[in-house]
Amino acid sequence: MYIATSRASDAATGVADRRGSLRRTVGGNVLALGLVSLVTDISSEMVTAVLPMYLVLGLGLSPFQFGVLDGLYSGVTAFVRLLGGHLGDRWRRLKAVAGFGYALSAVCKLGLLAAGSATAAIGAVLAADRTGKGLRTAPRDALISLSSTPETLGRSFGVHRAMDTVGAFLGPLAAMGVLWVSLGSYDSVFFTSFCVATLGVLLLVLLVRDRRPSGGGRSSVRAAVGLLRLAPFRRVCCWAALLGLVTISDSFVYLLLQKRWDLGAVYFPLLPLGTAGVYLLLAVPLGQLADRIGRWTVFLGGHVALVGTLLLLLGPVDGLLLAVLALALHGVFYAATDGVLMAAAGPLLPAELRASGMALVQTGQASTRMLSSVLFGAAWTAWDLHAAVLVTAGALAAVVLAAAVARPLRSGAGA
Repeated sequence: MYIATSRASDAATGVADRRGSLRRTVGGNVLALGLVSLVTDISSEMVTAVLPMYLVLGLGLSPFQFGVLDGLYSGVTAFVRLLGGHLGDRWRRLKAVAGFGYALSAVCKLGLLAAGSATAAIGAVLAADRTGKGLRTAPRDALISLSSTPETLGRSFGVHRAMDTVGAFLGPLAAMGVLWVSLGSYDSVFFTSFCVATLGVLLLVLLVRDRRPSGGGRSSVRAAVGLLRLAPFRRVCCWAALLGLVTISDSFVYLLLQKRWDLGAVYFPLLPLGTAGVYLLLAVPLGQLADRIGRWTVFLGGHVALVGTLLLLLGPVDGLLLAVLALALHGVFYAATDGVLMAAAGPLLPAELRASGMALVQTGQASTRMLSSVLFGAAWTAWDLHAAVLVTAGALAAVVLAAAVARPLRSGAGA
């Protein structure tokens, strides 16, 4: 009895020590924000996982129509991220602005129920949902940055993105489970997604602490735009936007894989799990690697992985092996780019304009990714799938090479 009790005590102590070590490494606020993102991503990925099949197979949209809606879904945030970052800095209420964005996205899940099969209404709801995401993203990332030390930014964003990816991993599983239980009812998926999103808002209110940088005065639009006069930051913004223009959206990657693999509709929501699983495993290690060898180096390496994904989709490999390799490289792409870019940009910005500056980076990238989805959908419709993927892979490889030669960050941890 004593031995068993002692072992249980030792195990509990070990778990407590690991948790305490993680808190000391990244901070409790980062973990709280990660939990909010985990729950919220379950909700959003439930919708994202079924949306391509719902729109293309369920409603019969053409690739070009889907490209327009997918670009809207991915890129409308470009026009509100600046607003979210500016309001968070100006009011010094990063948590409040982020919370409003989370709440708006939650309500929009009910809007999908009301939209029915009307394409215009679906587009409006998706735009509102992405507006909520745009409002919350920069203030949330600013909270992560302000809750971390400059030397551990890559690790902090890696931990946050890893927790976020747990939600991305669970979301498609939840969607598939709801579809199975409800006999294929997309409305049931949308309502369940709303309930989960509401829980995420409550967790934000209860667990996350605001961060208000001291000094520096109030933020202004002129001061935010003036950040572009900082040469290193301006270079990061420009190259991130250019790389966004030659990437391909997740939805198209999964549709391409489904077409090559001839995967049944009920199993389609499982495809994002491959990406999410690799992302979950590598987000923290690649964040730590970025802190050590340079964030821009790891960021470009992630885009090389995306080039590999596209080439695999063109190559002779087929079946399960194609799915495993393509989704693994797709997960590497996200693990090496998503949080790493914000970790690279953070040290270049003053604390009182951190959210505004991050919003500028995100806005440029989201704008060009929106255009990229439209262009890829048009190329697929006008030419054929093979030609569209080949052109995209070639353009992405060329821009990655140019960015490696240019080296917009030349020294320090962010290089």
